[in-house]
Amino acid sequence: MPQILTIEDKIAAEYGDLSAKLRDAADFVAAHPVDVATRSLRAISASSGLAPATFSRLARALGFSSYEEMRELSRNAVGRRVVSFSEKARRLQAEAGTGDQPPLLMRQAGACIANIEALTKLIDPVRLEAAVERMHRARKVVLFGALGSAGIVEYMAYMGYYFAANWTIAGSPGGSLANALADLGAEDVFLVLTKPPFARRSICAAQMAAGQGAYVIVITDTHACPALKHASAGFILPSESPQFFSSYAASLVLAETIVGMLVARAGPCAKTRIEEVETRNHRLEEFRDA
Repeated sequence: MPQILTIEDKIAAEYGDLSAKLRDAADFVAAHPVDVATRSLRAISASSGLAPATFSRLARALGFSSYEEMRELSRNAVGRRVVSFSEKARRLQAEAGTGDQPPLLMRQAGACIANIEALTKLIDPVRLEAAVERMHRARKVVLFGALGSAGIVEYMAYMGYYFAANWTIAGSPGGSLANALADLGAEDVFLVLTKPPFARRSICAAQMAAGQGAYVIVITDTHACPALKHASAGFILPSESPQFFSSYAASLVLAETIVGMLVARAGPCAKTRIEEVETRNHRLEEFRDA
């Protein structure tokens, strides 16, 4: 990733090359930025069960000159996070353990709202603008999502087809992922959405697209995502949920935001194309008149 702005970015960029022990330390730092920013190294060591020297080695492995320098970047993260993701998870678990928690609907809605609120603090506006600008100028934009991410990507592509003729869903019915990747180059954008458990095809596709010089956008919910090391722009979004599956609420908001930003850039051409698509939808009786 060429632009490193946050502690999560630093960890994501080097995560694949860390030892198992350093990954444990990195996981703790990413999940507890408030603790790292405000507590002593000895206290962090006690909480994590890892030796202080492990965190010092982690700092050097991430390119910091010292643990204190890494800690300073975590302090910056505190300004963006009102409550850490892990703290939100602990609160949900504590509520469930009492036997007197609110209905699941309220808890799920609350988690989604918290994820979206955190999204507004975690997304770097400069990085988002740069990614959208590359999509706007791209020869073609190829989207890919597998497993649970497929539906969000299909929805994003459905919106994109309204105003852009150069969007494609990789691996869609009747096509193959390999075909969609074959002609990618430096003028193109490849956007992939993937969350644990990561689809092997998503990781391989991001690697291939990057290898061909395409601008790769990776949307995920963890610094440990293997695709991030191939990303030109990576976005790590919150996905906490009281039910068994991670939430896509924040991912959906980001997808809709990106589409809105692109339409605003496209100007009159987008308006004309949207009108033409709507007219054809009515002529084909795709829509039912009220």
